[in-house]
Parts: sequence; C-alpha cells; structure tokens
Amino acid sequence: MPPRWPRKPDRRDSAYRRLEDRINFAVHVALFAAVNSGLWFAHQLNSLWVPWVAKVTGIWVAGLAIHGIYIFAIANYSKPSVPDDDATADVTTEATKQRET
Repeated sequence: MPPRWPRKPDRRDSAYRRLEDRINFAVHVALFAAVNSGLWFAHQLNSLWVPWVAKVTGIWVAGLAIHGIYIFAIANYSKPSVPDDDATADVTTEATKQRET
C-alpha cells in the first residue's frame, strides 16, 4: 500500500520533499537490483553476451552511492525549494500595475 499523506502534497513542505526524495531513491535501488540481476544472470549463462556487466554495475553503484549520500547526508529540507505562490503573485501584480501607468 502506498504511503498516505495527511494533507495536500506540496513541494514547499519539507517533510513531503524528504519523503519524495527517499521514495525516488528506493525506486533507483529497485531498478538497480532488477536490471543488474538480469545482466549478471545473462553473464553467468554466457560471459561473451555481456562482457561489460562489471563496468555497468560499478558505475551504477557509484551513482547509487552519490544519490544516497545526497539524500541522507547533504540535502537540506529546512527551507522551501519552491518560491511561495503569494510572493510570485505580488511581483506579477506590481509588474502589471507599472505597465498600466
């Protein structure tokens, strides 16, 4: 069952951004596991089919590590990443007023 969010989802909500980033990381890990298990299975059947499987796995593991470090150690969820709609509306209103005069 997918996680339920108790209020309307909003990218300005730091808890929502954190959850969304962690779900995206989980999808990344799942794709890694599915694709690489298939590649290694094919490699075990005949190593000439996919001789580059070790390189793909190594590069993907490095990408996963960077993604994980960013999500769990670097990402700052304390401030909104999307500007407030009210602030954008005020700027638009002021620009419209200036054009009218």
